[in-house]
Amino acid sequence: MTRPVSSAVSSSVSSSVSTYPAPAKLNLFLHVVGRRRDGYHLLQSVFRFLDYGDTLEIQARDDAGIRLLTPLPGVAPEQDLCWRAARLLQQHSGCRLGADIRLNKRLPLGGGLGGGSSDAATVLLALNRLWHLDLPRKTLRELGLRLGADVPVFVFGRSAFAEGVGEILTPWLPAPASYLVLIPPLHVSTPSIFADPALTRNTPSVRIAALLDGYGHNDLEPIACARYPEVAEYLGWLKLYGDARMTGSGACVFVAFPERVQAEAALAGIRAEHGSQVDGFVADGMDQHPLHAFAD
Repeated sequence: MTRPVSSAVSSSVSSSVSTYPAPAKLNLFLHVVGRRRDGYHLLQSVFRFLDYGDTLEIQARDDAGIRLLTPLPGVAPEQDLCWRAARLLQQHSGCRLGADIRLNKRLPLGGGLGGGSSDAATVLLALNRLWHLDLPRKTLRELGLRLGADVPVFVFGRSAFAEGVGEILTPWLPAPASYLVLIPPLHVSTPSIFADPALTRNTPSVRIAALLDGYGHNDLEPIACARYPEVAEYLGWLKLYGDARMTGSGACVFVAFPERVQAEAALAGIRAEHGSQVDGFVADGMDQHPLHAFAD
């Protein structure tokens, strides 16, 4: 479970440090329905948040400095999504304040759970409040899209049917569920998956009115399974329990259960059979972002 937002958020710029959640997401399905002339793929998907993810500790500064107190190994600050989100918001708004940012990382890199995008969205939402900018959600979504295709849904803040490159969002409520998520020990390269010539790029589009729980599939899954045998292996373990799928471009895979206790029992069973080192977690679906109230 992510930690609650500190009550210090609404105070003026001060020395207090506030903690903000950055939840994971699942793509309940992901269809590639076309391709734009600029090479970007047109998608349809349903995004759902989980009550599990990263957390960020953010402290406003009286100067314009943006400091990452926990830089990711091998990632330069100007390439880090948290730093880029803070600097982009600062430049757009003309704000002269800064921030110290400490990221407590739980979500894997290259896992398809939206960790970096969620972190960036949380920075936008939190600093919109801490810096007293009061920018509307629409503006924050537009800024988020400049950082990455998955950032807008976290700013949107609700389970959603996504179209376009992922930025056209319509609220859609899936049935309540708990999810068992497994994390294969690898990093999937999203660009390589989308560049694969075997990728299906013409799945028929669907209207939101036709959506049902359990609808669809992930067009990226066969490519990831062919390139990364561990993804196929972990999916095979989950398919014993239901309609298992990959999220995003991988590597994480998931299966839904009506009750959390069933998901926890399945995780215990997989670890008993395949080893306690199998990485994974159980989380409940969450249909509103914890920071949804931070923008109108």
